[in-house]
Amino acid sequence: MPSTKHFLCALGALFCCLPALAANNHPVILVHGFLGFGPEQFQRSGFRYWGGFDDIVAHMRSHHGRHVVHAATVGAISSSWDRAAELYYQIKGGCVDYGNRHAAHFDHVPDERTAPGRCWAADPADNPQHYPPALYPQWDSAHPIHLIGHSQGGQTIRALIELLENGSPHGDEGGGALYTGGKTGWVLSATTLSAPHDGTSLRDAIGGAGLLKLAGRMGGQAPDRRARPASFWDQDNFDSAQWEMGPDGAQAFNAWVKTSPHVYYYSVSNSATEAGAPCCNLTDRVIAPLQRRQFQYPRRDMAPLTKPFAGEWIVPSLARRGIGSYTQTRAGRIPVDSAWFQNDGVVNTRSMRSPHGHPVRDYDGVSVRGSWNYLQHYHTYDHFDMIGWPRSGAKAYPIYDAISSIIYGL
Repeated sequence: MPSTKHFLCALGALFCCLPALAANNHPVILVHGFLGFGPEQFQRSGFRYWGGFDDIVAHMRSHHGRHVVHAATVGAISSSWDRAAELYYQIKGGCVDYGNRHAAHFDHVPDERTAPGRCWAADPADNPQHYPPALYPQWDSAHPIHLIGHSQGGQTIRALIELLENGSPHGDEGGGALYTGGKTGWVLSATTLSAPHDGTSLRDAIGGAGLLKLAGRMGGQAPDRRARPASFWDQDNFDSAQWEMGPDGAQAFNAWVKTSPHVYYYSVSNSATEAGAPCCNLTDRVIAPLQRRQFQYPRRDMAPLTKPFAGEWIVPSLARRGIGSYTQTRAGRIPVDSAWFQNDGVVNTRSMRSPHGHPVRDYDGVSVRGSWNYLQHYHTYDHFDMIGWPRSGAKAYPIYDAISSIIYGL
C-alpha cells in the first residue's frame, strides 16, 4: 500500500508540471451512490450531493484551468444495470432503454425519477418536447470522457463500461444502442471513491428493516414509498442496489463486469473506525463504552447518520452485530471475516481497493491501463467526508484535485 508521503511527492511533481502534463481536457462525469441525488434536487436549500453546502463540481470546473464537469442523476435505489442505462442516455441523449430481455426477466419498476420515457435532448435546437439537454452528445471514441463514482456510483460506471464495450451478456436487448457493444475508447478513465467493489457487509448486518431505517434517516434524499418498488426491500430481489451491494451480489456482479484493458482505473479507500481499546482511541465512547481489541468502533467525528451501524453492535438494539464485528461463514456464501471490520460507516475498507480477482497495483506515478491503480487511503474520512457532507466540502477538494491532476495527464 503506497505511503501518504510517497503519494504526495508524486502528486507534487504532477502539480508542478500540470500545464505540460495536461494531455487532455475531456469532460468529467460524476456519478452518485445509493440513495443519492442529482443537482436538480434540493436547489432551494443549496445542498448538493457533491460537496454538501460547498460545491465540488464548481471547484473542479475551475481548478488549474477551465474544465467541463457534470454531476449526473441516476436511480437512487436502482440496480447498476438500470443506472448505467440512465447514465448513458443522459450523457449521449435519447430516451432511456433498459433492454428488452433485462426488463422482462426482472419485471422491474425503475426509480420514478428515471422511469421509461425519461429523455434528454441531443440537439437543443431540435427539441420540441423540451427535454433537458444531454450532457455530452458528441460522446464517442474520438470524444471520450472521464467517469468518477462515489459508493454505488463506482459499480455504476463499471457496468456502463462493460455494456459500452461488450454489450449485453444476454444477447439481443431490442436493438438499443447501449447493448450492441463495440464502443471501445469511449471512456478514458474510471475512478471510484468508497466503492463496494466486493460489496458491503452493511446490507446483511442490518437486514431489510435496517435498510428501511437508514433510508428514513436519509430524509428527503430517499425516494418516498410511492416512488420505490416494494420488491426492492425484498433481499431476494436480484435487480436492485441492495442485492449488488452485498458480498454475494457483488460477486455475481464482478463475474460479468470485467476490468477493461482499454480503460485507466483508479480507486481511493477511506475509513473512520478504530480498533477497540480501553481508552483514548478517538472513538465515540457513548456508542461503545466497552470495547474489544479485535473489533472496530466508530470515531467520534463519524457522521451521526451511520455511526450506529459501524461498530461492534447496531446501536441501540445490541441484538445485531454492526459492520465492525459482523462475520458470515454459512456454506455457499461469501465468507466475511475480520478483514472486513474496518469501515467508513457504510462500506468495508477492504472492498474499496478493487474487485476481487481483478488486476490491481499501487499507483507509483505511472498509470496502467486494464488494471486498478490504487491511489491512497484516507484514514479518519467517513463515507460522507469523501463528498464533503455536511459542511466539509473544502476538506474534500484535495481528493478531487489529486484525481484531476492524474486523469488530465493521461
